[in-house]
Amino acid sequence: MAANPKPVISADDIGIEFFRSRKRNLSIREIIFKRRMSHPRETFWGLRNISFDIHAGDAVGLVGANGGGKSTLLRVIAGVLLPDEGKVTVRKGVAPLIELTGGFLGDLTARENIYLTAGLHGLTHDQVDERFDEIVDFAGPQVRDGLDMPFRHFSSGMKVRLGFSVVTTLDEPIILVDEVLAVGDKAFKEKCYARMEALLSDNRTLFLVSHSQGDLKRFCTRGLYLKSGELVGDGPMNDVLKQYSQDNR
Repeated sequence: MAANPKPVISADDIGIEFFRSRKRNLSIREIIFKRRMSHPRETFWGLRNISFDIHAGDAVGLVGANGGGKSTLLRVIAGVLLPDEGKVTVRKGVAPLIELTGGFLGDLTARENIYLTAGLHGLTHDQVDERFDEIVDFAGPQVRDGLDMPFRHFSSGMKVRLGFSVVTTLDEPIILVDEVLAVGDKAFKEKCYARMEALLSDNRTLFLVSHSQGDLKRFCTRGLYLKSGELVGDGPMNDVLKQYSQDNR
């Protein structure tokens, strides 16, 4: 009998501690030695005692109130944040679409951002050339007309269309999506839904943060419920949504 494959993502009792006050910048010394400093600190735990395993092909929806830790957890999986406690192991490549366009640089043109982002995920210049028209066609005519304009001048809708198009064209087996399906007109949303379904049929692993129960039920079979930084629910998506709804009556 073959052994079960290792999870593509393993979280082992992870915790993220934040400083509550942003009134001043921390010195390098404080950042390096923050765990050894004895003076009082105003901190809080954005995540605490989080453990789970995710296997290839899982479609996971993260639910919880604003400030509950959903986006923080995605950043940990993406490697943007390092846990202060515990360990997270990600065994496959990750394509993150966090805060609409995470990783895109405002001073670069849209064209340059396409090559930069895809290149950072391992695509060669020739491979981006091959996919370039597909990426731009998906993003739409407004994006095509602004390809050589600085990305920061794009509207929020144009930014998310391009970001979604680039990230979901990558070959990474793990896709992280944070609220992106809430942005855009009806026609673009339908294109996104079709692209997401195609990715899932290709055995990609999905992490989806959304406040839309319809989107969560449509794409996700498993739910994680974060409440005040703690994992309080882990099970079938419908059951987790029911638990979340009962807690917020």
